[in-house]
Amino acid sequence: MRTSDFDFELPENLIAKRPLEKRDASRLLSWDAAGFVDGGIADLPALVQEGDVWVVNDTRVIPARLLGQKPSGGKVEVLLLEPTGATDVWTAWGKANKPLKKGDKVLFADGFHGEILSRDGKCVEVKLVVDIQGSRDVAQAIEEYGHMPLPPYIDRPDSEEDKQRYQTVFATHDGAVAAPTAGLHLTPELMADMEKAGASFVHITLHVGPGTFQPVQVDDVHAHKMHEEAYVISESSAQLMNQAKSDGRRIVAVGTTSLRTLEAASVDGVLQAGAGRTDIFIYPGYEFQMADALLTNFHLPQSTLLMLVSALAGKEQVLKAYDYAIEKAYRFYSYGDAMFVTGKQL
Repeated sequence: MRTSDFDFELPENLIAKRPLEKRDASRLLSWDAAGFVDGGIADLPALVQEGDVWVVNDTRVIPARLLGQKPSGGKVEVLLLEPTGATDVWTAWGKANKPLKKGDKVLFADGFHGEILSRDGKCVEVKLVVDIQGSRDVAQAIEEYGHMPLPPYIDRPDSEEDKQRYQTVFATHDGAVAAPTAGLHLTPELMADMEKAGASFVHITLHVGPGTFQPVQVDDVHAHKMHEEAYVISESSAQLMNQAKSDGRRIVAVGTTSLRTLEAASVDGVLQAGAGRTDIFIYPGYEFQMADALLTNFHLPQSTLLMLVSALAGKEQVLKAYDYAIEKAYRFYSYGDAMFVTGKQL
């Protein structure tokens, strides 16, 4: 299986650079035996089956992009990935005119700086230091001075609007550096309507890393190595999903991050509660253990996310759907429109 098998041509004007005014105003593509169906996110209650369990990722995106400079004036960008254990020491990606090295100091704001402890390629370990008078700690400084880590294809500075809209309404646990984008479409009102139609919602947490945007750099799909991410599934969530599976009810993943978490934490078809880390890579030929259906945005050409959707719904059908979406001018990527697919569409 080749990475080039998942390629397609996307016009630049179909890349959504900003969110729509309303979360639930996006379009929704689905299909049935008669063909493709054009709809909207507001139509989701009509796609609910009685007893469905819809799984949302409640990670919260932190303003992980820190812009600063060396004392010499050289510009530096640090993308925080995750703390090493100590709340003030983080692994991060560092970018500067001259490569960062151990001992470098990066000034982010008056009274807020970073000290580079080590470097391995573009990955650095940085100690964040706050020496501002008052009660602010490292977490507060990140919130105050950090920027939302918008995807690289949104080639504009982040704005105040992004602090709200590049975040789901159920975001709870800090740790993501990219949003679980399918969840961006949901509102409390829409979720209530879906519950009235027979759905229930459960929360899991997977802290989405920047690797979700990294291109596959090998043509042999099997040779690609996924980034590793941390997840948590509560005992109550696992019990609810295992019972639904036993009853023959659908498990619907809201987004690829929810789906990967479910599959990574399943052993012999039983979802395991607890915390873990996963680098699971799902592509056509994968045998799904938990997920029956998926709500997802439209993804990049040759991406691992497109491969995942193809594994669930079938590569040929998914690529046909993408061709149709392009023809009908659907909006692509994080702030774009969505599609609903099930494993029964293979």
